[in-house]
Amino acid sequence: MSNQSKKYMFAPFFYKERTWPNKVMKQAPKWCSVDLRDGNQALVNPMTMQKKLKLFKCLIDVGFKEIEVGFPAAASVEYEFVRTLIDDKLIPDDVTIQVLTQAREELIAKTMRSIIGAPRAIVHLYNSTSIAQREQVFNTDKEGVKNIALDGVHWIKQHLTKEHKNIIFEYSPESFTGTEIEFSIEICEAVLAEWRKDNANKEKVIFNLPATVELFGPQQYADLIECFAKKFSKPDEIIISVHTHNDRGTGVAASELAMLAGAKRVEGTLFGNGERTGNVDIVSLALNLFMHGIDPKLNFGDIKSTAAIVEECTELPIHCRHPYIGELVFTAFSGSHQDAIKKGFAYRQRQGKQLWDLPYLAIDPSDIGRTYKAIIRINSQSGKGGLAYVMEKEFGYLLPKRLQQEFSKVVQRYSETTMKEVSSRSVRDIFEKTYIQQEKALIQYIKMKPKYLDEHHVEMALSLKYKEQVDAEPKEILLEGEGNGPVDAAQKALQKLCDSFEVLDYYEHTLSQGSDAKAIAYIEVKRAEQRHFGVGIDENITVASVKALISAVNFLLTS
Repeated sequence: MSNQSKKYMFAPFFYKERTWPNKVMKQAPKWCSVDLRDGNQALVNPMTMQKKLKLFKCLIDVGFKEIEVGFPAAASVEYEFVRTLIDDKLIPDDVTIQVLTQAREELIAKTMRSIIGAPRAIVHLYNSTSIAQREQVFNTDKEGVKNIALDGVHWIKQHLTKEHKNIIFEYSPESFTGTEIEFSIEICEAVLAEWRKDNANKEKVIFNLPATVELFGPQQYADLIECFAKKFSKPDEIIISVHTHNDRGTGVAASELAMLAGAKRVEGTLFGNGERTGNVDIVSLALNLFMHGIDPKLNFGDIKSTAAIVEECTELPIHCRHPYIGELVFTAFSGSHQDAIKKGFAYRQRQGKQLWDLPYLAIDPSDIGRTYKAIIRINSQSGKGGLAYVMEKEFGYLLPKRLQQEFSKVVQRYSETTMKEVSSRSVRDIFEKTYIQQEKALIQYIKMKPKYLDEHHVEMALSLKYKEQVDAEPKEILLEGEGNGPVDAAQKALQKLCDSFEVLDYYEHTLSQGSDAKAIAYIEVKRAEQRHFGVGIDENITVASVKALISAVNFLLTS
């Protein structure tokens, strides 16, 4: 692409007096949701009135205090939605609605009518100021573009009535990133002066400096914001707002650096819906602050419910790898990742740690209403740590380390055969079919009768079903053995069917709670070079241990 690259312009702006790289984020900005305007404008199927009302309530529940509710002059449903919010008194006392208008008198007149009676409203005026738009769209010069903006301000003031309550003015030099910084400042200075002239309104003016198209890196956007903030003549009378799009995929970074550079307000959408590649994603921005101990002033404690409403209203799916909310973002398939996460949880529990620093998990999923169940999922890339985590957290099995290694090979073979993810329920089913309800078992437990000869010695009688080979008919047999305890005695009895095996290790724990609690036993056995685990479950721990021994012997006889 070397020849094609020559038709693109190098981004020339660099602010030599920049100080933002030395700044540290300490608090959240003012947030303004533009889901109902910018987000809606970008949809294949724009939202109906019902969907708009549902999403508006969702935005209120999340905690937005400023919400751009529409472009009232653009369509009848837009106008009716604004009137419904006002007439039905659906706007909370602490929430300010925002409406957008171009700098055309007939559009401004309708926009101003739409907000009559609103407790508090932001009127957002915009016109494009970039070099490309001046030359190619409007066929005018800087003075012509400035006059468009000043006419817009004049018409807004002209259509203010006594029925308008608390009105805040916002102006966007649209395509700010394609506009000379000196001209952006010049036009905003003129707009402020025109708004203040013969106007008793002393509210701070919002200057929204949008990356309507993301033309260059986030560091250069931050340079523009800092330059504007430092060179504007009346900084105490304004609020600098940013509205970044995501054409280069760095909308979040651009907003974060712009906040360091002086922006106090951010416009964006939930999950980044917007024109072309989208608006800045306020969820990612807010939770990025949250993960560094800064209260984002938004509530994403039930992020999945919020996402479900947004998906329903926009008819757009959220990508499975979307930060924080994607189905797979808190999921590890890699064996080494799974092992680290499992050990991290165990360490955190032992240490009673408050500070979150778990391997591979940037935040605690439970803080945003996600569960731990999906953190580790199993496929052919998974390892013993992931399997152990799933078996423990979902089913209560505390697998010994060597059993984890042995079982992981069983699951890997299954996954490689199916070439699919293995669900947690399937993992449990594979475990139970492999170790508890063995399809190829030659020996099946019926009952046992231990006789204690003294404090240490036991005589064991085992009633079993036994097959000479896998496809043979089973017959009932009785085996007897004597040893130091029930397991040793059962071992001696079973050696009549499987000679020269020894017990290497033994583990047990309670599998469930309450009066119907069951015990589980894990026994590792060895014969020559063969090593296998067996597993047994029963209300009686001794019976569970004997079942585990029989399970292990079945492996020796059939492998």
